[in-house]
Amino acid sequence: MGFSEIFFILFVVLILFGADKIPEIARGLGKGMRQLRDATNEIKSEIKKSAEQNNIDTSFIEETQKEIDKVKEEIDEATNITGTVKRQR
Repeated sequence: MGFSEIFFILFVVLILFGADKIPEIARGLGKGMRQLRDATNEIKSEIKKSAEQNNIDTSFIEETQKEIDKVKEEIDEATNITGTVKRQR
């Protein structure tokens, strides 16, 4: 999302809920996101623990995660265009 899109969303939230409700809404959103992240981590932990108890090889998970991180980094580098653009004539 660009700055103008974020600004527009914040403006609409300000108009709909008023300035006094924004901190309460932000707090609620933050709490909800934290609970979602905690639940996700707990599920991952339970799956990994269950796999270890059943002697399932989980070594491929770390290798796969490294590959995913590498691809994410390459995508970020490819889409992060900075500097000046020179026109060729």
